[in-house]
Amino acid sequence: MSNSSSISYFLLLALADTRQLRFLHFCLLLGISLAALLGNGLIISAVACGHHLHTPMFFFLLNLALTDLGSICTTVPKAMHNSLWDTRDISYTGCAAQLFFFVFFIGSELSLLTIMCYDRYVSICKPLHYGTLLGSRACAHMAAAAWASAFLYSLLHTANTFSLPLCHGNALGQFFCERPQILKLSCFKSYLRELGLIAVSVCLVFGCFVFIVVTYAQIFRAVLRIHSEQGRYKAFSTCLPHLAVVSLFVSTSAFAYLKPPSISSPSLDLALSVLYSVVPPALNPLIYSLRNQELKASVWTLMTGCFQKH
Repeated sequence: MSNSSSISYFLLLALADTRQLRFLHFCLLLGISLAALLGNGLIISAVACGHHLHTPMFFFLLNLALTDLGSICTTVPKAMHNSLWDTRDISYTGCAAQLFFFVFFIGSELSLLTIMCYDRYVSICKPLHYGTLLGSRACAHMAAAAWASAFLYSLLHTANTFSLPLCHGNALGQFFCERPQILKLSCFKSYLRELGLIAVSVCLVFGCFVFIVVTYAQIFRAVLRIHSEQGRYKAFSTCLPHLAVVSLFVSTSAFAYLKPPSISSPSLDLALSVLYSVVPPALNPLIYSLRNQELKASVWTLMTGCFQKH
């Protein structure tokens, strides 16, 4: 019986069988990753350079853009390399690092989306206390807490996964290192350890989800009490991008992990994993930019300024 110490590399799932399809997947991933890099890069630059955007909402948006960049840079480059060069291997250390950073950035994104929900709540329901409740120090502490909690959770997640002995080969049924696929290679099931990690995960995810639902219930109640139709529209429009991003994040992740086993198939699992790990980082900047005139104006100023310099 071999164990994890004898495994020097893993074999990732091939995205396609033929050379033409592999090249097509490479081009598709390249296009999505370039869109994500451009969109998130523009948001980070616009918020960092635009002094009028130095507000809590845009500060958290900058942090969200950083998580999106980190998330897509963790999984996509290796998948593109494997598609272009017709390889499947990833080193044991590389797999552990990929799992750690993927969980870290996904966890950070969930925490930041929860904090951004609180930002909208204070802005709409307690506008007079906005400067007090969301001062620069409070925002920095909340962002630091989001990153630190995601780091600790990811460390626990990765250490728990790679401490198990592996003896069922080294082939993973996913295009990146994902915990459920690694656990399938484990020699034995440590149910107590699994239950502990599942409990922590459920508490974190369910806690954030409940907080977002309850907070938006209060936001909608406050918006409906606004007498002016224009005021209601303006208040609600500031929440739409956040609601869209949360819905995209929750729906794709939930369906990927909670779908019934009866409808599971390798092709469907691959499509869903791309949907929740690759597509959101590319779409999030577009969702936030479409509804926010200040951000659009800043991005446009940044782009035209760069073109004029050249």
